[in-house]
Amino acid sequence: MLWIKTFHLLFVISWFAGLFYLPRIYVNLAQTTSAESYETLLGMARRLYRFMTILAIPAVILGLWLWLGYGLGRGQGWMHAKVFLCCFSLATTSVAVRCWQPSLHAPTHAVTAFTAGTTKHRSSCC
Repeated sequence: MLWIKTFHLLFVISWFAGLFYLPRIYVNLAQTTSAESYETLLGMARRLYRFMTILAIPAVILGLWLWLGYGLGRGQGWMHAKVFLCCFSLATTSVAVRCWQPSLHAPTHAVTAFTAGTTKHRSSCC
């Protein structure tokens, strides 16, 4: 059980590091003026999101294993807060990506037009 806890903790810490860094990349994307740096930041955002997803899945699975399999936190109040924060974190990740999805999938010529100020690729949720 200690190995499961250890891996759960490592995956959660790594997932949250990406979760906190992704909005910073989005801010840099919004403030950039050159097409080259925009492409670089867009690639960074794509890779970080994929990496965060890879880390979030085992974190949730191991957390459920600890909760349901070993009964950790069952019947305790802090577990309700932890489950709520986990659901909130998953929702935050999906909303952040949904807001920037048009920019993340824009072709290169649209990115050049975006940086020139003629086209903006933002969805209605931002």
